[in-house]
Amino acid sequence: MDPSESLPIIIAGGGIGGLCAALALARKGFPVKVLERAPEVGEIGYGIQIAPNGHAILDRLGVMEMLEPQVFYPDALILMDAVDNKEISRIDLGKSFQERYKYRYFVVHRRDLHAALIEACRREESFSFEEGEVNGYENHPDSVSVTCSNGKVLLGRAMIGVEGLRSKTRARIVDDGGPRATGHVVYRGLVPIEEIANKQHVNSMIVHVGPGCHLVQYRLRGGTVMNNVATFESPAFKRWEHDYGGIDEFKNAFLHCAPQVQDLLKYFSLDKNWLLHDLQPATNWTDGNVTLLGDAAHAALQYLAQGAIMAMEDSLVLAEELERQPANVNAAFLEYQGRRLNRTARVVTTARLFGAIMHASAGERLLRNELARKRDVSIPWEIDWLYRGVELEEKVY
Repeated sequence: MDPSESLPIIIAGGGIGGLCAALALARKGFPVKVLERAPEVGEIGYGIQIAPNGHAILDRLGVMEMLEPQVFYPDALILMDAVDNKEISRIDLGKSFQERYKYRYFVVHRRDLHAALIEACRREESFSFEEGEVNGYENHPDSVSVTCSNGKVLLGRAMIGVEGLRSKTRARIVDDGGPRATGHVVYRGLVPIEEIANKQHVNSMIVHVGPGCHLVQYRLRGGTVMNNVATFESPAFKRWEHDYGGIDEFKNAFLHCAPQVQDLLKYFSLDKNWLLHDLQPATNWTDGNVTLLGDAAHAALQYLAQGAIMAMEDSLVLAEELERQPANVNAAFLEYQGRRLNRTARVVTTARLFGAIMHASAGERLLRNELARKRDVSIPWEIDWLYRGVELEEKVY
């Protein structure tokens, strides 16, 4: 046996993408070591939407049984005009939707999903955690040496950079200037379902779209809490001001919305916000025995709710390619990125477009509403290509 085959595949990052990659590779017999600064701490954050293409991946990885008690299945995706509080369109998530895509659309707390993935990984004998953070790497013919920020050097068969938006591994491989600031700002709030005053659409996912802003509501933790997410485009950012996205801007962003929408702002926490960035699609993610996965490769804005799901898809495609060519890691990585570059680039660019459509104002808003109300939503054509998923082998992971 080639000595390099006993070396672990080092996965830099223990978030959702890193753990999915670790699980997929371990199930195929590869030893894996996940590097994470705080391996015992679950991901921060609030809710995450899992469309059918993501549900299919999690089912294939065998984590749905653990996750099921914590998920919530909305009955519809409803688009509302935040200015006049009128419904624009809806996608029924019932029988016909499930028949087309084979899997349901659900929402779950990020911490619950992360915990289920950690538990599934720890059940694999070839899986291990290493506390640390990647600082750099050096390629060798059949291996890679990884230098951690604490000075420790690890030898691996390969390394996968899954450190997220500000990945040091990406900065070395792609070197395109890093994350692109967008001026879009997010505030969030999580409250018990009993505190929600208007329960008209409590079993659906509601998206209130307004000029330069939108607000989303859906249930989490098995339906026991309501997740509230508000996004707006910062006027201060557009004026090239460094300090933007504060509480006053947040409140002012929704002043032109209907009273029913403004009333929802009481559900939000004001002690933290998120300044949104994405990455320009790249033409290469691979350097020798090192490649990128998830946000480190293709961070996108949230308007398609596909960021984590793209990382899940990456994971299974990567595992398939390494299984096909275990003796030639670089060739396997190039095949992997060849299958993923265009699909993920389409997600990044389409998410930007969807953001502009959701935040339309004046005549663009009226046009959006008219066209949306006229269309047949029995099949959501704009996202059908996404929800049908990625082609994978039939082997069980």
